[in-house]
Amino acid sequence: MTLSALLVSIVFASASLAWGYFRSGFGLYAIWILIFGAVWLLAVWRKWNWYSSIALLIYIVVAALGLWFEFNSSWMFAGGMLALFAWDVSDLRRRLYWSAKDDDTRGLERHHLIRISLLVLFGFLLASITLSLRVQFTFEWVAVFVIFALLGLGQLVRWLRR
Repeated sequence: MTLSALLVSIVFASASLAWGYFRSGFGLYAIWILIFGAVWLLAVWRKWNWYSSIALLIYIVVAALGLWFEFNSSWMFAGGMLALFAWDVSDLRRRLYWSAKDDDTRGLERHHLIRISLLVLFGFLLASITLSLRVQFTFEWVAVFVIFALLGLGQLVRWLRR
């Protein structure tokens, strides 16, 4: 179940970013994004667990650069979120590999995929609403978002320490 989710998310993350770059007239960069996605798929097959972290970093930078240069925001958000999803699923597969034989790995896998899928769906919904409204954020709104992001990261760090 996680393997198919991982492969589909890598393919769609690569395709989203490549299509966004291609539509903006950067066909050579789109080809490089697709090549990098193919190498990510090869890394999954070869069980190079370290590669997903590097791929996430590169995909997020590519998506951010696309947003910076005002490419189609929908494709950049989709590529970034799907790359994050692929990285998370890759990490889940690594952790499940080292789980005990008597653990309910199918249940853990199912619950984690449901939670992360709902989170990605909420992210897509929030990004769609933001893109359709085209609201200019003031400094106060940015400060509120930064505070919530820091609280969320703090919660994540506490959760990971347990």
